Amino acid sequence: MKAAQFNEYGGLEVVRVVEIDEPHVGPGQVRILVRAAGVNPSDWKRRDGRYRDFEDVIFPAGFGVEASGIVDEIGEGVLDVSIGDAVFGFGENTMAQFALLTHWAHKLDGVSFEVASGLPVIIDTATRALDEVGIETGQTLLVSGAAGGIGTGVIQLARLRGIIVIGTASAPKHDYLRDLGALPTTYGPGLAERVKALAPNGVGAALDLAGSGVIPELIAIVGNPARVLSVADFSAEEYGAKFSHGPPKDPQLVFADVARLCSEGLFHLRVEQTFPLEQTALAQDVSARGRVVGKLVISLD
Repeated sequence: MKAAQFNEYGGLEVVRVVEIDEPHVGPGQVRILVRAAGVNPSDWKRRDGRYRDFEDVIFPAGFGVEASGIVDEIGEGVLDVSIGDAVFGFGENTMAQFALLTHWAHKLDGVSFEVASGLPVIIDTATRALDEVGIETGQTLLVSGAAGGIGTGVIQLARLRGIIVIGTASAPKHDYLRDLGALPTTYGPGLAERVKALAPNGVGAALDLAGSGVIPELIAIVGNPARVLSVADFSAEEYGAKFSHGPPKDPQLVFADVARLCSEGLFHLRVEQTFPLEQTALAQDVSARGRVVGKLVISLD
């Protein structure tokens, strides 16, 4: 099968699409014929070595942790799917023609394979961040870097919980944030004043989704470092804020719930651009530039 891989840490030049043996299921796994795989910043951050201090990478290494597709092998102990079912979920090396999933849910009618492939990371991360930051119904949440995939998830899930959301993004993305239900503002100097104008009674918590060095500013706005959480800045805990990362908590229930929300029109994911497998390097380049609104996807349809 074809798969995207890298043999050493480096830039886009180390990304290759190669022919390798197909994987086969172990206990508790399903194999899918991949229809689409989500692109995440972790793909290029892992490739360029940013995770090497705390994550072992065995070369050659693949890309991708989420995908959607058609089940074609079922491992021992798996009872909730059948051959031919359309599913989406978490796996490893999902930017390939076949991939193994460890957590999944059924893709419902009306949800495209491209949208489904981009849901797992943002939904797991957004749900975990909202749970851990301690925001409550009726409070205001400040989200820094709100227009990307995770921000798309955070805003919509927060609004479904009855939380008011202020989201930062560049001015051209403000209509997108409004469509999701957030109050938009720009980042940069004067943020505290702009937030105060939008939320004169203060904000209950803040999330950093971009890792752009804003933790001290968010703490000053919220007034309590314990109510500030980052999913992207490893230094957050040095300031007394929280840093959130996996493993996921009961992802299959979370996936099934968001599949239902999507099918009912209560949750939307914008797929900004799709790329063929052969353009995996280009997709990573676009992701790394930090201007994505919604999600990028590798399509193998």
